[in-house]
Amino acid sequence: MKYLVTSALPYANGKLHIGHVAGAYLPADIFVRFLKLSHEDVIYICGTDEHGTPISIQADAEGVTPKVIVDRYHALIKEAFDGINIEFDNFSGTARQPHFQISQEFFTNLYNNKHIHPKDTLQFYCEYDKRFLADRYVEGTCPNCGAAGARGDQCDACGQIYDTTTLKEPKCKICGNQPVIKSTRHWFLHLDGFTQQMKVWLAEKDYWKENVRNFMLNLLEQGLVERSITRDINWGIPVPLDEAEGKVLYVWFDAPIGYISSTIEWAQKIGQPERWKDYWLDPKTQLIHFIGKDNIIFHALIWPAMLMGQDKTYVLPHDIPANEFMNLEGQKISTSRNWAIWVDEFVKEFDGDYLRYYLACNAPESKDSDFSWKDFQNKINNELNNTLGNLAHRVFAFSKKQFNGEVKPVELSENGRAVLSEAKELCKEMEKGYREYQVRRNTKISMDIARLGNKYFDESKPWQTIKENRLRAQETIYVCTCLLRMLSVALFPIIPKSMRNLRKMLGLGEISHWYECQEEYKDTLILDEVIQLFSKIDDEVIEAQLAKLNNAAKELKTSADNPNETIPFKPEITYDDFAKMDIRIAKVLEAETIKGADKLLKLKISLGSTERELVAGVALSYKPEELIGKNVLMLANLQPRKIRGIVSNGMILCAQDEGKLSIMLPDRDSKPGSPVS
Repeated sequence: MKYLVTSALPYANGKLHIGHVAGAYLPADIFVRFLKLSHEDVIYICGTDEHGTPISIQADAEGVTPKVIVDRYHALIKEAFDGINIEFDNFSGTARQPHFQISQEFFTNLYNNKHIHPKDTLQFYCEYDKRFLADRYVEGTCPNCGAAGARGDQCDACGQIYDTTTLKEPKCKICGNQPVIKSTRHWFLHLDGFTQQMKVWLAEKDYWKENVRNFMLNLLEQGLVERSITRDINWGIPVPLDEAEGKVLYVWFDAPIGYISSTIEWAQKIGQPERWKDYWLDPKTQLIHFIGKDNIIFHALIWPAMLMGQDKTYVLPHDIPANEFMNLEGQKISTSRNWAIWVDEFVKEFDGDYLRYYLACNAPESKDSDFSWKDFQNKINNELNNTLGNLAHRVFAFSKKQFNGEVKPVELSENGRAVLSEAKELCKEMEKGYREYQVRRNTKISMDIARLGNKYFDESKPWQTIKENRLRAQETIYVCTCLLRMLSVALFPIIPKSMRNLRKMLGLGEISHWYECQEEYKDTLILDEVIQLFSKIDDEVIEAQLAKLNNAAKELKTSADNPNETIPFKPEITYDDFAKMDIRIAKVLEAETIKGADKLLKLKISLGSTERELVAGVALSYKPEELIGKNVLMLANLQPRKIRGIVSNGMILCAQDEGKLSIMLPDRDSKPGSPVS
């Protein structure tokens, strides 16, 4: 049996928060770690989802290319994963050339096999910007509840999804003008052609989670419909048809193909470029997708249909353990309201294993769960520190003091055998729990083992028995050390760094096999240097986190209400720093658009005694003809930089207000080349 495990590709336009981790990444990482401990053939594949309208919008707002946004957040997301020890066999991205090739191959196969058909549809078109507007490029008033600021495809206020063209009082998010409705051609995946295959496939999935299986059964009962799989934006994978020039694949068509392209990248990295086929084209492979419940339709319907329609016989998902949502302090996590705990910030102040443990304790497996800072403190202090940490501390301290850190096997009493037998049974329950993705239950069982050890230690009273029967005290330490060794294996998938530390203190190396946790050791252990496994979290620390959370949300609201009052100032510079800047009056002689770069203009300017070319990111705010003949302010001694193949010699000074740029114009006519002081 082979396992191919994936987690939903995180979207590369924002940082990672705890809700993401709880739903799709920690459960997968725990499952994979368990399988690897059991010597199963498994790889864990992921990457960032790097196309789509939100990335284009953010790039436009910042005056950079979408690739800049993608690279920034890919790095931040991977760094956050590293901070909490999420270990992928490969972490790729969908804006890479091999992914383009296989995505276009998927489209072509579906098209040739008559599963994709074109259709003319109505869409908003901005006459000012001369472009069709994808749904996220439009906002207006919700046609359902009347809320302002509704997105083009969905209202955040009422949650209603609607056809973009039904939006009331629509505005283009680029220029603010009202768009018109025009006809445009798009390509649709006809899912109804897969109905019978879906029914046969789903009939075998009686082991699926109820929320996933019931969702699919309802869809099949209602009847499958067509889904648009192309978009009118520049950032994305070009549709491989001559008549589809300017169209790209819809992000939710190309995103799951990223699981395959990432596996191909993994195979190339290990020097076995054909190895990916051993997983994707072998019917013995169990393909398991860990996702949040909002992604069920894509992974349980659209993605399997895409696989079914290929010329190659790809494996279909074996299981899709979709989790519910995690809330925060009783409220829905909202990045737009800054009501979130960001992983990169968390690991600067707490051990990453603390987050892993708490999210595992509180996993949203069958219903929504809630992250509470007070409950987090309670779990870390009372379970990790006072229960497991306390057991390790008292056993190691006593052993160091009374037995010079040597733990020798002894003949067990009936009580000692009973304790270890009970612990072995609990470890067997944990094995079953890991295979069934029950991490919440497994954290409870692991603490039951630790409590069993503390209870046995207390009842055995080794501090007393050592005075009368040294062998019985030695048995107590041996049994408790066996329990700690079991826990170092059983809890490793959940808190790997801490359990590595525990094994080091026990004088043990890497775990040889999962079944280590179901047997006592037979050799003498020499305990290593004892360190503190866990630390208590003080009330003041938690109060500070609650204040930080509430203040961040308030600051964002203040920023929205008073945008000009909350823009942070850059670090202070000296007069000498400023004096190095050579700002001049420049006259724009020529201006033209740059093919394939919607936000850039190529300018030819005069500085009086010399002429230069430069690239300015102002095309979303100005048309070329609006700039010709104007005097502007220019930073003349900026180091030249190549942009889109053009050497840019200087920078035009602009003001930025809510993503829109305004070029700084001199108050009076001055000669080109005049210095600004």
